[in-house]
Amino acid sequence: MSNNINLINFTDLTLEEKKMVLLWRNHPTIKQWMYNSDDILLENHLNFIETLNECTDKLYFLVKRDDDYIGVVDFTNIDKESKSSEFGLYSNPFLKIAGIGRILEEISIAYAFQTLKVSILKLEVFAENEKAINLYKKFNFKEITKKIVNNREVICMELNKFS
Repeated sequence: MSNNINLINFTDLTLEEKKMVLLWRNHPTIKQWMYNSDDILLENHLNFIETLNECTDKLYFLVKRDDDYIGVVDFTNIDKESKSSEFGLYSNPFLKIAGIGRILEEISIAYAFQTLKVSILKLEVFAENEKAINLYKKFNFKEITKKIVNNREVICMELNKFS
């Protein structure tokens, strides 16, 4: 990708990179915003990554900018017929650089619309995650509906390429 950004497919990660991603995912500032907020075991993490080799509707990437690993972006429920996908992202909790969320958001939108060729990009975010919601709104995501997950309110948002 441009701007010295590389997307490394989870299926191509080294063992050290897989362990690094797991460390991030289990970090309190990351897992608090996940549907499964439990710590994930290394064996389960490695097994999950292995299943991605067979999946056609999921893609997970480690994002590297220059020499820094800056975060993770993922695309799930990729549907070629409806031209839609859900996505998620989280930044490296140990890297304190302003604007990482914005960079990850830009990468996600560009990849979804240009590479995956979807027209609708969807996401779900806990209602109390105001920082994330404000970021999504800056990129013109619109609230579609709300639901309850794990006794917490979730806002479902989407971005339509043509609106």
